Amino acid sequence: MEKRWVIKEQGEDKLVKTLARELSIGKQLANLLVQRGIKTFQEAKTFFRPELSQLHDPFLMKDMDVAVERIEQAIIKEEKILVYGDYDVDGTSAVALVYSFFKSQYKSENIDFYIPDRYNEGYGISFKGIDFAYENGLKLIIALDCGIKATEQIKYAKEKGIDFIICDHHRPGDTLPEAIAILDPKRNDCNYPFNELSGCGIGFKLAQAYAQKNNISFNDLIQYLDLVVVSIASDIVPITGENRILAYFGLKQLNSNPCAGLEAVLTFSGIKRLGKSSVTDEQIFSRLLNINDLVFFVGPRINAAGRIEDGRNAVELLICKDLVAAMEIGEYININNTERKSLDSSITQSALDMILADKIMASRKTTVVFHPEWHKGVVGIVASRLIETYYRPTIVLTESNGLITGSARSVKDFDIYDAIDACSDLLEHFGGHKYAAGLSLKPENLQAFMEKFEKVVSGTITEDMLIPEVEIDSELELTDISPKFFRVLKQFAPFGPGNMAPVFLTKGLVDKGYARIVGANHLRLCVMYPGIYNPEYNAIAFGQSNYLPLVTNGKLFSLCYHIDENEWNGNVSLQLVVKDIKTE
Repeated sequence: MEKRWVIKEQGEDKLVKTLARELSIGKQLANLLVQRGIKTFQEAKTFFRPELSQLHDPFLMKDMDVAVERIEQAIIKEEKILVYGDYDVDGTSAVALVYSFFKSQYKSENIDFYIPDRYNEGYGISFKGIDFAYENGLKLIIALDCGIKATEQIKYAKEKGIDFIICDHHRPGDTLPEAIAILDPKRNDCNYPFNELSGCGIGFKLAQAYAQKNNISFNDLIQYLDLVVVSIASDIVPITGENRILAYFGLKQLNSNPCAGLEAVLTFSGIKRLGKSSVTDEQIFSRLLNINDLVFFVGPRINAAGRIEDGRNAVELLICKDLVAAMEIGEYININNTERKSLDSSITQSALDMILADKIMASRKTTVVFHPEWHKGVVGIVASRLIETYYRPTIVLTESNGLITGSARSVKDFDIYDAIDACSDLLEHFGGHKYAAGLSLKPENLQAFMEKFEKVVSGTITEDMLIPEVEIDSELELTDISPKFFRVLKQFAPFGPGNMAPVFLTKGLVDKGYARIVGANHLRLCVMYPGIYNPEYNAIAFGQSNYLPLVTNGKLFSLCYHIDENEWNGNVSLQLVVKDIKTE
């Protein structure tokens, strides 16, 4: 698939030079900082060396004081509390964090947790969950990663004498639920300084606020940061501002002393980490556990519990204190993940066949596919897979409990939530973010929804948005790459949305003559400038074996790439991880 190469706006030259001099780094690295909004020595120090003391006061969040006071009342009156959360990684990690924290502060028999069944209850607050609370005498529900649009459910709970504290990070609807407290920085009336926390991040702020008011040491909260960073990575929220601080220290916790449940997941994932020892800044962002590992190996395993069977199993794993018991649960969830991968593969192929067979769909600017027997737990993953082949806003639908339900994924810069909102008259429920959403509708509305969604998207999306983009930070000469350059570059991590791993462009390259296909479809090459005396670097282009003809027989080409380390037989060397190749 052809990609557009877009070079970011470069930092103002005078500012770049000043910052480079003050930090004793090269202009290329100073330019990367300026592009990220870092313009002074102090801002750079904060960026490279985050401190937990830089976290915002949790009481700046609207309703935080009310939420803490209501929990205090519940504890004084010995009311039963239910911690309720969504079945995905963000929801289950949030429930594990809040449940574990308040269990340490309260009678364990007075606190319980609840994860709705993906298939019988669906996303968010369910009437069945409220009935569970009522039947078991639970008077307060703390809802995590859901609830911001559950107006009818909260009203139902209120009628049964059950109070709600909502901790959510999704966009509110026009009317807020009648909860005791609503913690959501995306509320229009909330002035919290950072509005991109994960659902688990909101849960952490609630725990922080309670600890702050009740003279509990902040050090007692650090143990939960491993859960927070897993949620940040898996929910793909921006790793900027407060999230960067939480992710930075969360990775330290995860590498040095993770909870038993996450240690089990890491074991089954086969990911290297230091073990139970102190972790230096240099070590944490070398070839150890990082955000990508969480996105591709840890998150999917935790998610698999709710996708295939029961999200409650994920919480049981994450609150487990005993490693032996955690390994047993982890093994079971790992089996769920194997089944998830099989379903993902087969349903993706089925959807691709469906698209190929439909000539009308080929000319559309959206992909909407439906099959009543597709597994509900993997439709979101399948939507992402389809975008890899057909780069356009995509919705994958199946049937569940008499409704058509599914997941939506978007392309860069296109707000799929707004597009679905424009079709809300045909929907029963929907919610989500700019790039990912969930929805359900009656079967008789399917055709009308498909047509309206196509019309809305066609009227708002630009042609550029329908072409995959490689965003390039700057041009770089091979001679600019050095061990010192990479040591500083590593300190830009943790990488993720809002602070992606820098992508560089180098022109006028040739392959040394070693280009070959490795594995199933990867391209291995050694790049250099034409001539004899110049630096050369090994490069790997994953899934790009089709580019082999472009780099053989001395042809000149341009490369855009990340710089990373490669470990082989105990030797560590720099390598270029190729994003795309174009001939000159």
